[in-house]
Amino acid sequence: MGAAAALSGIVNGAVTQTLTSPLISIAGSPAPFGVIAHRQYNPEGKTSTNIVPRLLAIILSMTMVMITAVAIVKERERGTMEMVISTPVKPLEMMLGKILPYVFVGYVQTAVFLVAVFVVFSAPFEGSFLVFFIGFSLFILGNLALGFLISTLARSQMQAMQLSFLTILSSILFSGFMFPFAGMPSWAQVLGTGVPATHFIRLVRMVMLKGLTAVMLVASLLRWQSSWAYSRC
Repeated sequence: MGAAAALSGIVNGAVTQTLTSPLISIAGSPAPFGVIAHRQYNPEGKTSTNIVPRLLAIILSMTMVMITAVAIVKERERGTMEMVISTPVKPLEMMLGKILPYVFVGYVQTAVFLVAVFVVFSAPFEGSFLVFFIGFSLFILGNLALGFLISTLARSQMQAMQLSFLTILSSILFSGFMFPFAGMPSWAQVLGTGVPATHFIRLVRMVMLKGLTAVMLVASLLRWQSSWAYSRC
């Protein structure tokens, strides 16, 4: 919309500079053409339709990372983690035991989110639910793994919460949730590319608003891989 308004201003300025002498009287008349921008997605311009797909990424980031980090550090402070390590349980089994229950919590949160999307906000869902399911499942696992990493670095619950807030703040500022990703500075885009919420927000918006299907996703991934391989040559 800003580009369309700027284009109209450029046309009026050009007409004013071109029409001189006897033609100056018609310089103030309306421009010979107008620019109207039609939205391909969300044609009604509803704010809720644009914001709701982004909320899921922030909600999952806030809960999954913080819950996992604080819960594991709390067990270390109480001394129960050492008791679990002393048992014949393998490290991988212990990690799965700590992560899988929170995966179920993430599914419940996503289900509540979808109910709110359809009932409260009446937002569209044009794409494939399979792609959406795979996307938010991987996003949940990634956030839980990040929370598990924070729990290994933190020595207290306060440190775990502070590190969790740092990751959540990065997700809010650099993922495109608060500011348009294309309008951010280059250094902010580099940081945002490393934030998982950035890619998840893009996926959710493409599924809900643009009708992304599994075939379209595979085709786009193949094109990206081909272009990346060509750039490496």
